Amino acid sequence: MDQEEGLTAVDNIVTQFNTYEDFLDSQITTVDLFYLEDEGLARQLVELGYRGTGEVVKREDFESRKAAIEIARLAERTQKKTLTSAGKNLQENFLKALAVREEDNRNGKVSSVIFIRDKNSHGQEISGYIDYAHRLKTEDFEVYFNGKKRLLPRSTDLSFYNWDSQIAVWNSTPNYQVIADNPEGLLFKYKRDRKILSVDPKDSPGDNSTRIPIQTELYIQAVIFDHVSRRKT
Repeated sequence: MDQEEGLTAVDNIVTQFNTYEDFLDSQITTVDLFYLEDEGLARQLVELGYRGTGEVVKREDFESRKAAIEIARLAERTQKKTLTSAGKNLQENFLKALAVREEDNRNGKVSSVIFIRDKNSHGQEISGYIDYAHRLKTEDFEVYFNGKKRLLPRSTDLSFYNWDSQIAVWNSTPNYQVIADNPEGLLFKYKRDRKILSVDPKDSPGDNSTRIPIQTELYIQAVIFDHVSRRKT
């Protein structure tokens, strides 16, 4: 039996029995109990491989695989619970784009910056850049994926500009440092690998970054910049 087959056999046993003692008891026959007259001794003989009707599994192997399976099960449950886009029938391109990026932005594989230009509730045109990963950590996106609310830039985001009042605000986030004094326009430095993200449509977005315009009916304009960090962890 090779290692993979061994793990499969142990996994089958682990998922079948709640405790190692339950597994040992399943290997003990009524004849064993009749002659040994001691359930504890019968379990020990099965554990040592002297008695039993099936596979020999060590206690440490059983308990370690039991723990690993439980950790994997809890992680899967947490992941499903964490991903607010999971299980939703999304039809709009912008929401689909957010959904496919949600998991990678939560686990740090990708860092997305969202540019949105549209009108606020007062009819004023606003625009700004949103650190998607940071927003995911600081608010519940259920309302956005459910279509109950539109994602719009705020004065607390990476950048915010009100075209009517001409109010402009910049804020660094845990992921990005804002470089606002660049003569060519806004730049964002990703803090993890110190790479520069350029949001100028006439310029390249930078190393390991892509610029993707989103065709959407939700906004006047929407663009998503994806940056993949190459820093070794």
